[in-house]
Amino acid sequence: MQINYGYIKVLLLLVLVVFLYAFSSMRNATRTVGTPVIKFIDEDNLFITHETVSKLLIQNQESVTNKPKDSIDLNELESALNSNPMIKQAQVFMSVDGLITAEIEQKKPIARVSTNASYYIDESGSFMPLSTNRTARVPLITGFVDKNDLANVHTVARKIQNDDFLMKHVVVIHQNQDKTIDLKFRGHDFKVHLGTLKLLDKKINNLKAFYKKAMKDKTLDNYKLVNLKFDKQVICTKK
Repeated sequence: MQINYGYIKVLLLLVLVVFLYAFSSMRNATRTVGTPVIKFIDEDNLFITHETVSKLLIQNQESVTNKPKDSIDLNELESALNSNPMIKQAQVFMSVDGLITAEIEQKKPIARVSTNASYYIDESGSFMPLSTNRTARVPLITGFVDKNDLANVHTVARKIQNDDFLMKHVVVIHQNQDKTIDLKFRGHDFKVHLGTLKLLDKKINNLKAFYKKAMKDKTLDNYKLVNLKFDKQVICTKK
């Protein structure tokens, strides 16, 4: 009887592969998770601390450290992180050897509401709580502001954030009861009345032209109101 050594080699190879897979799976199942690594996309301006993130990295009310690797639900950890109102987006990864890495992108505040409640508005126009770790230097929002209706003041805050002139000068965004907007400039007593947000870009250009001319004429301190609600003219009221 002739022995087919080719089949024997294939069979031995198959047995070896199954053994290595079983050994690897068993070893992987018993591997425990080390202390998670937390990485912030913007390390220089932390509104949320590493400690706070570590406390969010729990599962079934227990720390993930030293738990079996196969018992870790990465989606659950991501959901816990993304539910925090300071965090814009979080992603959680696990390496083959059980090292968990959490990458955190914080929300970025662009204005601070200061009415009967205090909180930030972030770039997307959503609520962001104040931080005990850091205070952002952003314009204040005062007046009649509803936490569930931030669209109007968010539009103005974004316009200020994206404009060097406005970022330099505007310190207060005031929303009146009829949702018209007033601005307060740093170092000046006059009020800028924008009115509604209709033709906002045109009104801002008119404001810049007025400011440049008034600075040249040294008359800025002569006014108590700069009215921009009409898009074709700037109406100033003297003190």
